Amino acid sequence: MMQHLYGQIYCPTGGGKTYIMIADCLRWLKENKGTVVVVAPRILLANQLSSEFLEFLTQNDLHVMHVHSGETHHFSTTKSEEIALFNNTARAAGESCIIFTTYHSLPRIVDAGIDIDTIYFDEAHNGCSKSFFASVFATSKYAKRRYYFTATPRYGRGNSVLRGMDNSEVWGGVLENVPAPELIAGGAIVPPQIVPFDTDLVRTKHNAHDVDRDNLVGIIESLDVADAAKILVAAPNTKILWRMLSQTDILHTLKEKGYEVMHITAKHGAYINDQKVGREVFFETLTEWGQSDRKFIIFHYSILSEGINVPGLTHTVLLRNLPIIEMAQTIGRVIRVHKDDRDAVSEGRIPVGAFHLYKKPCGYVTVPMTGKYGSAIATRLQRVVDAIFKEGVPPLAFC
Repeated sequence: MMQHLYGQIYCPTGGGKTYIMIADCLRWLKENKGTVVVVAPRILLANQLSSEFLEFLTQNDLHVMHVHSGETHHFSTTKSEEIALFNNTARAAGESCIIFTTYHSLPRIVDAGIDIDTIYFDEAHNGCSKSFFASVFATSKYAKRRYYFTATPRYGRGNSVLRGMDNSEVWGGVLENVPAPELIAGGAIVPPQIVPFDTDLVRTKHNAHDVDRDNLVGIIESLDVADAAKILVAAPNTKILWRMLSQTDILHTLKEKGYEVMHITAKHGAYINDQKVGREVFFETLTEWGQSDRKFIIFHYSILSEGINVPGLTHTVLLRNLPIIEMAQTIGRVIRVHKDDRDAVSEGRIPVGAFHLYKKPCGYVTVPMTGKYGSAIATRLQRVVDAIFKEGVPPLAFC
């Protein structure tokens, strides 16, 4: 990145993409004053990136702005004239501005007409979509430094050939491609382990919420490390998830088993146990619980699969067949090294990569095996895991 003004960085989930951005940003701001933009696919991730960046960017002459419709305690707007006023006031005073936004709101920044010195695109494959590519293309024409980070690149074909990340005129070349086996060997991430859950329950569109409830309870009861389990559940869709939560006894059953429950969907919002909360509170609680000894389960549909750092997750349960990118991203939620293991390695108490000695030796990925449907998910999942974590090939999808 020090040698190129723009380009792509491929790095598996858990490999430290955020800290690469932060290190580059710190270095650049020490030598320059200007405007930095950080783009995320979702508001929740934009808020998380803001929190992580600002742990390190502590200078008094840095002004922070969020450009999205979500909650934040920082100055926030989606009006282009207010974006321009905030940024240009900081620049006129000889100070810097950092803006956290989403792909959805990036056009507001483009319309503001402000100079962008450095822009970081997190989960950059999102920028290939029809809805977002126009603003990504626009910034490629005037942002002085621009970097595109992803674990799951998308290429173009047919009518989408110009939007693909293989279009180097927009995205630049690949500056770095870190293979997952290298990260596993170095102890930066733990390997995933697929654990099929055999079940004879027949799932139909009428009983899906009941069957998913029974399968999930069976999976939880089969866990070897239930005392410390932190489980991410990928629901089939919002309707089935809501029916499972509201029309079955799953919440009561999980409470009896000692689990706290969180769930979040775009339609119904965020909940912690029985209480509806704002997304900022949800994220803060997620981080706090992830670093504690609490047992908890998070239900979601799509929102948490991409980019969100949930410390301490031990298991993920796939109740639906995910697209390749979302499948790879979901696996990535559970392969981060446990804090205690990281400390033990840094203190020399256990060797790097001696996973059998780790408190969290792997990330468990469980799929209910119900007939051909479950077998198809498990087979596809195994192919994705083999490609990424054994062959070292990032999962490639097309626009």
